[in-house]
Amino acid sequence: MRQWVIAAGSTSLNDLRLDETDIPQPGPGEVLVRVRACSLNYRDQIIPLGFYMGGVVQQDTVPLSDGAGEIAAVGEGVASLKVGDRVAGIFFQDWMDGPPNPGMGAALGAPPAPGMLQDYVVLPEHGVVPLAETLDFTQAACLPCAGVTAWNALMEGPRPVKAGDTVLVLGTGGVSLLALQIAKAAGATVIATSSSDEKLERVKALGVDHVINYRTTPEWGAEAARLAGGGVDKVVEVGGAGTLKQSIAAVGFAGEIALIGVLTREGDTNPHGLMFKGASIRGIFVGSKGMAERLNAFIDQHGIEPVVDKVFPIEKARDAYAYQSSAGLFGKVAITL
Repeated sequence: MRQWVIAAGSTSLNDLRLDETDIPQPGPGEVLVRVRACSLNYRDQIIPLGFYMGGVVQQDTVPLSDGAGEIAAVGEGVASLKVGDRVAGIFFQDWMDGPPNPGMGAALGAPPAPGMLQDYVVLPEHGVVPLAETLDFTQAACLPCAGVTAWNALMEGPRPVKAGDTVLVLGTGGVSLLALQIAKAAGATVIATSSSDEKLERVKALGVDHVINYRTTPEWGAEAARLAGGGVDKVVEVGGAGTLKQSIAAVGFAGEIALIGVLTREGDTNPHGLMFKGASIRGIFVGSKGMAERLNAFIDQHGIEPVVDKVFPIEKARDAYAYQSSAGLFGKVAITL
């Protein structure tokens, strides 16, 4: 079978290689998944560069947390799944539900967990979730990280989004567009930002109510608050330190900033602006199996289709990485196997 590998000691995408190896076999309590599609996340860009948690990988590692396929074989004792079932891996292999906890387990696509960018992968029975019935493999492969992150940000925690709320999403990457779609399906008003007027026109076609070009409107946080009639109820904050000041300006009284923030590392992170409004920041690090299940049910209920920007064959995985980090990105980049 084919598998992409991040070489031990990798500090460059040039250290990715495509190998041939034997098909693994599932042990007791495990399943063998025939992977049909994967998708890329920002995290996948920095692992081969040695910038992810733990630094440079110390062992050959198969990349990507997000993949979907069907069960090809089951190990002894597996009762909840059968050959042919359509499944996706869950990001944290041992986080079944509830709040974040120390026992969430390894995250797919980084040591010591396996990755999905290979024809077959062995995972524990509890480490997969059935796909949304309305999605194909490529669409479903967009959800394990970005989709569950967006769902957690909006629909979990103490302030789930409800009809009539206002949600601010930043940019047009995978998490932001999935959050946009979930929020609209929940009945919220959505404000979106981008530096590209062309991309802002595209998000309007997805149902966004208001758009802000943050290059021409540097104080976009205040503008979002104005558009929301005083402040937004939820900010899906993917920028990090570089955008947090504006998100604090945007959030309203008793609102919440769902902090995913990995894209920028420097900026004003003074939280005093939250204090005067009784607003809060909730840290988001993907989510649990239960969240994935609830997301899939919601997708089937509302007919949501993840925005897949471009699809590459497995042999062109390096091209997929390059496009995913480019300024042209709008939504998700997928790889088919």
